[in-house]
Amino acid sequence: MFQPKKKRPRIRRTMSGLIALTLLSSLVFPSVAGAEPAEPSQVQFANVSVQAGQTVHVPVALKKSHFGVKAYNMQIDYDTSALEIVRITPKSVNVISTSPNEDGVADFQYQINNAEGWVRIIWVDFTGGDHSIVDETQLFDMEIKAKSNATPGTKQLSVDQTDSEHWHFTNVEYQSYTELSGGTITITAANSGGDNSGSTPTPNPGNSSGGGGGGGSVSPTSPVITPVPSTPAVTKGVDIYVNGQKQEQSATATTSTVNNQVTTTVHVDNEKVINQIGSGLKTLLLPITGTGKGAVVGELNGKLVKTMEGSNAEVVIQTDSGTYTLPANQIQVDQILNQFGSTVPLEDITIQIAIVPSATSKQTAIQAAADKLENTTVIAAPIDFEVKAIWNGQQVNVDRFNSYVERSITLPEGVDGSKITTGVVLQPDGSLLHVPTKVIKGNGQDSAIINSLTNSTYALIYHPATFSDVSSHWSRVDVQDLASRLIVQGTGENVFAPDRSITRAEFTAVLLRGLGLHSPRSTEAASFTDVNTGSWYEDEVQTAVSYGLISGYADDSFRPNNEISRAEALTIVSRAMKLVGLAQADASETTSLLSTYSDSAKVQAWAAEPVASAIKQELVQGADGKLMSDADISRAQSAAIVKRLLAKAGLI
Repeated sequence: MFQPKKKRPRIRRTMSGLIALTLLSSLVFPSVAGAEPAEPSQVQFANVSVQAGQTVHVPVALKKSHFGVKAYNMQIDYDTSALEIVRITPKSVNVISTSPNEDGVADFQYQINNAEGWVRIIWVDFTGGDHSIVDETQLFDMEIKAKSNATPGTKQLSVDQTDSEHWHFTNVEYQSYTELSGGTITITAANSGGDNSGSTPTPNPGNSSGGGGGGGSVSPTSPVITPVPSTPAVTKGVDIYVNGQKQEQSATATTSTVNNQVTTTVHVDNEKVINQIGSGLKTLLLPITGTGKGAVVGELNGKLVKTMEGSNAEVVIQTDSGTYTLPANQIQVDQILNQFGSTVPLEDITIQIAIVPSATSKQTAIQAAADKLENTTVIAAPIDFEVKAIWNGQQVNVDRFNSYVERSITLPEGVDGSKITTGVVLQPDGSLLHVPTKVIKGNGQDSAIINSLTNSTYALIYHPATFSDVSSHWSRVDVQDLASRLIVQGTGENVFAPDRSITRAEFTAVLLRGLGLHSPRSTEAASFTDVNTGSWYEDEVQTAVSYGLISGYADDSFRPNNEISRAEALTIVSRAMKLVGLAQADASETTSLLSTYSDSAKVQAWAAEPVASAIKQELVQGADGKLMSDADISRAQSAAIVKRLLAKAGLI
């Protein structure tokens, strides 16, 4: 399979190894006297807000650099009485590897010490200075948890910038004088009546998924059905948070019971929020806990959503059962306005963002579908995530998005997150299909983070899968992980056939299942001469075409049953990289990346950039110094590439 391109000095993943790498970083790129510019480089920690017992993402970005950073190290200190580090995730596209292995040392390493309250992070460009980190680049993401007993207030992430072992940036021309800003964490109290332990991340700017424009959609208008509450509505003032700052009495919460379902609706004071934040809004947090398994609906008007859209802001609905993080531009206010009529005032349109326990009928359908799958258990009750726009007795549903939208489901207390293999979406035909899911550990309760391009009903399942013919195969971990996620399937009783070639239709289907793309994004029909109506792959081909993943041959054929070459597979994968927001290789990078392989001349022109992009993102590395782009790709190799794609994009 694909092996590392070159050996590197072995350094263990210990603090001594990190210190050794720190020293190496200061030696690889020596400073030049007198080359330091008048203005320092700038590194920024995001300022964030988090509720006690919850987790939050803190992006760390290089905001200004005069010559590009070639190596850095930093030790970040924090208050252990209130905070703990969950994980560090590298975000710079220049990072080649993120953990040391038997063959070498990683470019990016970190060590967390929650007992003493520090995390050490180190990165070195081992390419000899060809991949510097430049302005406006996120270096890494810190996932930080506010302890459940944390006292409300502010905590500061700090760095001793006078100690070179704690703060050191090296550029091509000089040892950089680099200033740090930000790092304030505002901890808010857990609302009364609810257990807020668990993990509910706020949006991670470095992990936003890019997608082609025009893919989102809203449904046609339909009459609003307003059920009659069976209990009197109770209204009280609630606090919301704008950019981490509490906005007292800027919303009211109304709780009532409808059809035995307790529903809390949060009405935001739209004008008050707009007047307070102007055009600087980034995050609007509605933390509504203490409702147990009840439904929670956040209400904003179209004017506020449009203001947020212009600021690239997002709204976060935080509940006991889960969290919905929705970028305002994915609500698609302009499309909604077209449905109602372009003259309708935006402030008259109500936008509802809801987290609702699924109806009994859906729970029954999910259990029935799980029973049809071998060795499958449904973990926790399913949840509906919904977005609706309402005006003058009519409503439209926002069903699809242009990029992946994150939501989380909090596991019931006592449920171990390791017993979840994936999240699934309930299909109209009653089947369950994979959606990209990762589990976040918490002190008392774990959470499952689901990313999807649609709104739907989501459930969590445990579906362990093994195959006898991969038990000692290099692909065992990748294959069994993807099988447990319902992405790949065996070829027979407990058999996977890892070394068998895979067809173009099969590879397309595996990639789509991995990405959670289960239906076309548009109604435009694909027209291939050899994709027959009723074939098992007809829907997969239609979906892949609608997302721009496949285009077929010049003779209007797709050749679904032909074995797919590595170059063809990586061309499809490179298009998927755009969808998940992974950077591709440009022309200069393409030449450089391919030139290190002895058979690079055999890579055809149409495949050069896709192959280089896959190398850049570490999806492939070649074997014995060769790419073998014309060779058939195997089922095991396909599984490994798809898993690397999803992991690199932060989807699993």
